[in-house]
Amino acid sequence: MKHEPSVVVITGGSAGIGRAMALLYARRGARIALLARGVDALEATRREVEAAGGTALVVPTDVADAGQVERAAATVEERWGRIDVWINNAMASVFSPVAQMTPEEFRRVTEVTYLGAVHGTLSALARMRPRNEGTIVQVSSGLAYRSIPLQSAYCAAKHALKGFTESLLSELHHERSAIRVTMVHLPAVNTPQFDWVRNHMPGRPRPLPPVFQPEPIAAAIVRAADRGGREVFVGTPPIKAVWAEMFMPE
Repeated sequence: MKHEPSVVVITGGSAGIGRAMALLYARRGARIALLARGVDALEATRREVEAAGGTALVVPTDVADAGQVERAAATVEERWGRIDVWINNAMASVFSPVAQMTPEEFRRVTEVTYLGAVHGTLSALARMRPRNEGTIVQVSSGLAYRSIPLQSAYCAAKHALKGFTESLLSELHHERSAIRVTMVHLPAVNTPQFDWVRNHMPGRPRPLPPVFQPEPIAAAIVRAADRGGREVFVGTPPIKAVWAEMFMPE
């Protein structure tokens, strides 16, 4: 029996880890919906996906807007009939001391990094529940466990996403649902985010070493989507963050 190609939705799908994941799925012949705000970058990724053997659907979306996310999910379902994998990868951050942050900056980071994943999860669940199958992946960080200076809004959003996901997992377990939800905690990654995010510091922000390239990180996320599991830690830095929070909380 011939299986139809998987239908995969990737938020933040226009660059960095999102783009790398899209290319991996493309090599499997998957059908991939790319969600992000920048149309030009989305179109560039679409061309790469199609050159790699996949089928791409560009859906310009601001994940902070629940209505836009729901319309994007409906567009994917209308085009391909279902959603097999939904990966919440979009993020925003501000490099700044807390005292220099504005309420608007806290709101935007929260709306993209935390609520964007909540919006994506809700829209994915609405399509997966009738079939009682599907996989949702929350792309997270060691910062969901251990906060660091100068990224208060981002760390708070990742902590919130962890709490939300754990509650959802408990509910799905109680329902005996076959829908899988996995959190993937990443180390520092060399992506364009350090050029995009707002910065109140005197120098250009850099990721804390060791720094990984997007391609092996994307491969780890795709493996996590394939295999499932409550939480997946990529590399040693996220594991060290968990241990640090347990034994050195100050």
